[in-house]
Amino acid sequence: MEILKVAQEWARAEVFSTRFFIIFAILFLAASAGFWQLGKTELAKAYIIPLLVAGVLLMTIGLGLFFTNKARITQFEKAYQQDAPAFAVSEMARTESTLKEYTVVFKVVPMIIVVAALLIVFINTPTWRAIGITTIAMMIVILLVDGTAHARIEAYYAQLQSIENVDEQK
Repeated sequence: MEILKVAQEWARAEVFSTRFFIIFAILFLAASAGFWQLGKTELAKAYIIPLLVAGVLLMTIGLGLFFTNKARITQFEKAYQQDAPAFAVSEMARTESTLKEYTVVFKVVPMIIVVAALLIVFINTPTWRAIGITTIAMMIVILLVDGTAHARIEAYYAQLQSIENVDEQK
């Protein structure tokens, strides 16, 4: 039963965390609207589309993760009730897989930031500058939220391992 409690706590924390994608998406969309309404310079107008795209992407990520993790809370209980040992095995496999995916994220996102920074340096047009700066801002948001999610899933994985070790000793 402890494994179910730990899994549900992790899912609830993920639901809370994904709300930050939604909050940042709203901020990006609001900034886009602000530049659209108040932007007078060419650079200010250049931010409208990149901020809109980043806001939509962050909103998509946030809502997708929110509803996926919200559904997991009840799915965990059903899976546990059907076959607790199989649930434990599947959760271990899923968390291992997710941890490997985070390794890729933490290598790719910084590279995207570097490319965006190089765009700002070498292409001196308002549109590309706005795209570069917006991309960097969006990638920083992703790193912030995913950094905490990575730490949370590492802790969750360690808890799963300790629970499994206790069960094996019984």
